[in-house]
Amino acid sequence: MRPAGPLLAALLLVPAGCSSSVDRQRATTCRRAVPALAPPEGAVTILRVAQGPGADSVRVDYGLGQRDGRQRWLVCRFGTGAVLDAISTEQGPVSGAALYLLRHYYLDTSEAVAADPQP
Repeated sequence: MRPAGPLLAALLLVPAGCSSSVDRQRATTCRRAVPALAPPEGAVTILRVAQGPGADSVRVDYGLGQRDGRQRWLVCRFGTGAVLDAISTEQGPVSGAALYLLRHYYLDTSEAVAADPQP
């Protein structure tokens, strides 16, 4: 029975490694959405990236310029893997049409990679 112990421990670590990769993908996707959704008032500064209110969500807190005292954030909700299902900001939810355009025509482009506030 002892040989099964290390094998079982190794199998338990595999899902943790996979979710870590998915978590990184989700964080990157959500962070890259910030420049597209932030008001054009100043340079975006990422303050924090953390798990959102749900198990499949990521929250990004950010600021605009040095004098902006408002708390700005967005929460990205994901489906299976790193598929972006919804985004909410401090101003409310992003519409379905805007989310569609963001997902299909911006997030995977070189422009989104270049505009990533925290590559």
